[in-house]
Amino acid sequence: MTNKRQYIEYLISTPLNYTCSNLADHLENVSHDAVSDFLRREKLTAQGLWELVQPLIQDSSQAYLIVDDRVQDKRYSKQIELVKLQYSGNEHGLVRGIGVVNLVHSAGTDYYPIDYRIYAPEVDNKTKNEHFREMLIAGVAGKSIQAKTILFDSWYAATDNLKLINRLKLVFVTSLKENRMVRLSIETGYVHLEQLEWSELELQQGQIVKLKEVSFMVRLFKLVATNGDIEWVITNDLKQASMHFIQKASDVRWQIEQMHRELKQLTGLEQCQCRKARSQRNHLACCYQAWLAIKVKAKELGKTCYQVVHDLLSDYLGAELRHPRKPALQLAH
Repeated sequence: MTNKRQYIEYLISTPLNYTCSNLADHLENVSHDAVSDFLRREKLTAQGLWELVQPLIQDSSQAYLIVDDRVQDKRYSKQIELVKLQYSGNEHGLVRGIGVVNLVHSAGTDYYPIDYRIYAPEVDNKTKNEHFREMLIAGVAGKSIQAKTILFDSWYAATDNLKLINRLKLVFVTSLKENRMVRLSIETGYVHLEQLEWSELELQQGQIVKLKEVSFMVRLFKLVATNGDIEWVITNDLKQASMHFIQKASDVRWQIEQMHRELKQLTGLEQCQCRKARSQRNHLACCYQAWLAIKVKAKELGKTCYQVVHDLLSDYLGAELRHPRKPALQLAH
């Protein structure tokens, strides 16, 4: 019988092949069916991840919560449950896959996932924005998270999300799609973002505006990249907000993208070929815990997660070079 620990350690150790067959081939007296049964039998959830992460996070009112989603690419999978055609920001288009919404806690440097939800509206009738609000409420009320600043991109800048964060007396920093409308005053009325005029001072300090369908004022920033691209960013922190505040928040928000890449490249997140939804959910849960084990070891050694996994392969290569089990053939003299 295969257990969770064996499966997680397998995800950490295997370099390319993440199949049940490969694990069974490398365990004594364990069959492919035993591994498959483990994935179908267990009911691993995000709560198990939280129990491991809770003692690791450095929580305070100065900490951040970051929300974003990522689609596990399953474009060649025809019979895997939970797979559906959906928009992938990574691919900038539609792709068949399993969508996951993540909630990550950051103390500014260290970051850890504290909750996640699989986007499966055909199962629970919930949108990504509903998952967003449920995880946020669970984090504040259920987990007693003290972090006061919530970071997310324009996908989650829906009116209901902004109102909820403001009611919870939290601070949000988020980007806006360019078709959103704002007004500087009742007299000027609502205009599209690109119609606003900006002075040099306003580019540094932002402008206080009223966002359409939102009852409270927000501070709007116009971020112009060196290539001319424009990003519109708002926050409900009207007192302390500055370009420095916005840039720091943007840097922290990028950590969730780093976590997404590490999960994909180091744990075989997208590689499970099991067809059943429960197997996919359990594989996902084990991938998060595999990533966490790598993250903890990386912090202990002062290395990156990539270096920790590379060291496993480096140790194997060194051992083979010292005592090759398959030495090169040599001509007889």
